Amino acid sequence: MIASEGFINRLNAVFDSARPAAVALSGGVDSMTLAYAAHRRMGQAVTMFHAASAAVPVSATARVKAYAEHHGWKLRIVDAGEFADERYLANPSNRCFFCKSNLYGTLASLTDAHLFSGTNTDDLGDWRPGLKAAEANRVRHPFVEAQMAKSDVRALAASYGLTDLAELPSAPCLSSRMETTLRIEPHLLRAIDSVETHLRRELSPETVRCRVRQEGVVVELDGRTLDRLSDGQRMRLADQIRSAFGEARPVQFDTYKRGSAFLREQTS
Repeated sequence: MIASEGFINRLNAVFDSARPAAVALSGGVDSMTLAYAAHRRMGQAVTMFHAASAAVPVSATARVKAYAEHHGWKLRIVDAGEFADERYLANPSNRCFFCKSNLYGTLASLTDAHLFSGTNTDDLGDWRPGLKAAEANRVRHPFVEAQMAKSDVRALAASYGLTDLAELPSAPCLSSRMETTLRIEPHLLRAIDSVETHLRRELSPETVRCRVRQEGVVVELDGRTLDRLSDGQRMRLADQIRSAFGEARPVQFDTYKRGSAFLREQTS
């Protein structure tokens, strides 16, 4: 994959129109690639803000810190305050709105810079309450302004030699693993992160999600990895997963389904 020169030129035009700037950096492929491109163009006129919390995988925070140190980014680690917001903790179908409202509100209180997110055009087709929070806080989406889809973002990362980012699997925040209306609890999110990290090391799956549902824990894997699991492996892994959660929750294995923990409210 080679990024189009047109994309890069359009991105640079966005960067040139927004100095100083601040990137909301989650640690995923989109925001990391945006941060790299923005710093390449803007240098110290851009600051990276990473909100570290129980909802963020430990590996994502480590990736942010490693990139910042290696590339000389100005990085600020912040607490966005969502875990003090009962509206977020209640985990309604529009939980992302409260999460992003806390994030962007916190960043706006810390800087007068233009706020950037890593949203791309593919994200616009989903039901994403977080985009409403971005709009309310005047957050700009450089990839959207440059008309870049997810594949274009990956191509851009590859063109910069950032192979680790170009091939990084999509990984929504850990709260997305909690079934809608189940209360967001930090200890559950830490268990989810621990389980997914262990399964990546043990099975090298293409995709893994550890979902917490009303009826127990459901581990979703890509079909090929799931088919490779023997009965003995399933029993052993189920015991390890229950141990990670510290309680006797039922554990099931299933094929990965995007957003399967999300239950959108029914409207009449």
